[in-house]
Amino acid sequence: MTKAEKLKKEIFEKVKAYYQEAHNQPKKFVEGVSTVRYAGRVFDEKEILNLIDSSLEFWLTYGRYSKLFEEKLAKFLGRKWTFLVNSGSSANLLSLSALTSPLLRDRRLKKGDEVITLAAGFPTTVAPIIQNGAIPVFVDIDLKTCNIDVNYLKQALSEKTKAIMIAHTLGNPFNLRAVKNFCEINKLWLIEDNCDALGSTYEGKLTGTWGDIGTSSFYPAHHITMGEGGAVYTDNVILKKVILSLRDWGRDCWCDSGKENTCGARFSQQHGTLPFGYDHKYVYSHFGYNLKVTDMQAAIGCAQIDKLPMIIQKRKDNFNKLFEGLKSLQDYFYLPQATPNSDPSWFGFLLILKDKLLFTRKDLTTYLDEKHIQSRNLFAGNLVRQPLFQNLIPDKDFRVIGNLKNTDKVMNDAFWLGVYPGRKIDEIEYMIKTLKNFVSIYAK
Repeated sequence: MTKAEKLKKEIFEKVKAYYQEAHNQPKKFVEGVSTVRYAGRVFDEKEILNLIDSSLEFWLTYGRYSKLFEEKLAKFLGRKWTFLVNSGSSANLLSLSALTSPLLRDRRLKKGDEVITLAAGFPTTVAPIIQNGAIPVFVDIDLKTCNIDVNYLKQALSEKTKAIMIAHTLGNPFNLRAVKNFCEINKLWLIEDNCDALGSTYEGKLTGTWGDIGTSSFYPAHHITMGEGGAVYTDNVILKKVILSLRDWGRDCWCDSGKENTCGARFSQQHGTLPFGYDHKYVYSHFGYNLKVTDMQAAIGCAQIDKLPMIIQKRKDNFNKLFEGLKSLQDYFYLPQATPNSDPSWFGFLLILKDKLLFTRKDLTTYLDEKHIQSRNLFAGNLVRQPLFQNLIPDKDFRVIGNLKNTDKVMNDAFWLGVYPGRKIDEIEYMIKTLKNFVSIYAK
């Protein structure tokens, strides 16, 4: 063993001891004092050890841990290729941008083409559509699942429609069978924003693997985390080439970081009107970005993904405990329902206030906040009512099908509670008791 190896071993032993002292001490939960967080990180010494190992190598950019994580995620999903990026939002940008590649020929998404999507969700599912010059076409949701109401698909279709890009709301899969069939019949691309649904299944098949492209986020609130990070996955060989190019500056070369002349013809090809033999490492076939993740982040992800089966099960268990505890309140709330034929890996527990109650969402969420229970709205609510849409022109910059009545209902009356795997049983019981206490005030 070299001196450097001995020092690394000593460092690792100290890191293990530090983890036990700093992060693994039991913390007593005190009702009304301790914060019941909506989300959080679940980790042990393995994540920290991987992070230290990567930092000591000091490779910094995409490297061996990045490649290992991509392999692990691809194996978990059953996808041919996965690509690490710096966030789930970047993953969505990369996915939609990939559809604009000239390599897709007549199926290429061009400026003015339309993409069917939802206004009820997170803004970066929709932002890439507008940023690429396409037109988002918004359809409503159903209140049972808060996913796309597939009855609006035919009405949303036009001769300009090229794709559907929607998310699985809070981990609950949308009706993939109906959407997938609609895409196949009409030759549309399907992008699954799978950022909230890693590990969810529909008809026994993982979400994110039904569409042409799937995306994930590894922000701390999500199923697994790298701090910041995301992924794009596909089985399509042309999309693979485009995604890799767009992620890595738009380059035509496919060499791994630190590698050269993988194609064997680095200085012997003709590219456009460049001089013959122009260095292939500096040939660009797309208007791309640098969206790569660091190897230190990927190192954390490699430890996290090994915990994924446990994390998925804990989320399901916590959801079920909340559901059982709150089902007596169904006169006041619409409780979340799994889409038929699905098994969600829940991101959150959504509650929608019924009409004509004596209290509002603000009343309830303020009460929860006073009791130190965190809650969150369903992201943007109705995106077209957000300030970023105020300078866009309806029927020109975007289209709306119908009146988005259910989307507005969620905007006004919905909120969600956390089911993340670090949740303790006494926290869940406190959440249930607090909600029942609040309702009892107005039930008298």
